[in-house]
Amino acid sequence: MSHPDSARGTPGFPRPLVPVLAVVGVGLIGGSFAAALRRAGQVGEVWGVGRQAATLEQALELGLIDRAVSLEDAARADLVLMAVPVGATRATLDGLAPHLGPDTIVTDAGSTKMDVVRAAREALGARIGQFVPGHPIAGSERSGPAAAFPDLYRGRTVILTPLDENPPAAVDLVERAWATCGAEIRTMRPGEHDTVLASVSHVPHLLAFAYMAQVLEAADAGLRLDLAGSGFRDFTRIAGGSPDMWRDIFLANRDAMMQETAAVRRALDAFEQAMSEGDEARLRAMLEAVSASRRAWRAGQPSPDTNE
Repeated sequence: MSHPDSARGTPGFPRPLVPVLAVVGVGLIGGSFAAALRRAGQVGEVWGVGRQAATLEQALELGLIDRAVSLEDAARADLVLMAVPVGATRATLDGLAPHLGPDTIVTDAGSTKMDVVRAAREALGARIGQFVPGHPIAGSERSGPAAAFPDLYRGRTVILTPLDENPPAAVDLVERAWATCGAEIRTMRPGEHDTVLASVSHVPHLLAFAYMAQVLEAADAGLRLDLAGSGFRDFTRIAGGSPDMWRDIFLANRDAMMQETAAVRRALDAFEQAMSEGDEARLRAMLEAVSASRRAWRAGQPSPDTNE
């Protein structure tokens, strides 16, 4: 693989973990990954790929990338991070596949994994071993290059769902890159990932969107919003996320999400029944059990609470 001298390292200095990093989608997720590796001195050169010239220009001005390149060029980097909506995964892999360097490792930051792995198998075929699926559990309602910062992943969890075809060296590179960003790595199977994340990430976002929609559809929506306090703000914060991203996630993981929303309905039914019957003791017991569990869980979590 032919890299610029700056990417290969300077005589007398150690070679960085990632001589050339290509980031497809230089926003909050991809830009923060690049910024963290750069601050740690573990990347030689960063290439950026994107659909909007203005976004790439901003990433250049902010120092997140060193130059903008095409997907064809990105396919020759040492490590490619696809920080794109899950709905764009197949098109991105199709663009990389014909030009993929023999030693290039590709990973992703998608919030679903079964559909991503399926797309990767279809696009890469026999070269599927060069793709290591991943998902950083970190984010914000902010987006774009200006939202990126090197500490986004510090103390956060990154889930990897390695494939049977992945060489150990490929998984090791991706693990070390995320660890360099300050993340804690967990490994699981793609199906397990999608089931768990449907419960603790995807459905909460769906509920926030649905609740906000219900308020906005009310005849006195303006009055309700005028009187809304911190509880409303905290509950609906994540409804300010990217509509395109969450549309893709909801559709990609709809089977697991529908199972979880059915469970949410059963929980709502139980609370509604207790209220309808005026069962003070039962309602108090249900609330106390949940409240105690939430307090115990929160005590061990980092702050601010920005997990996505």
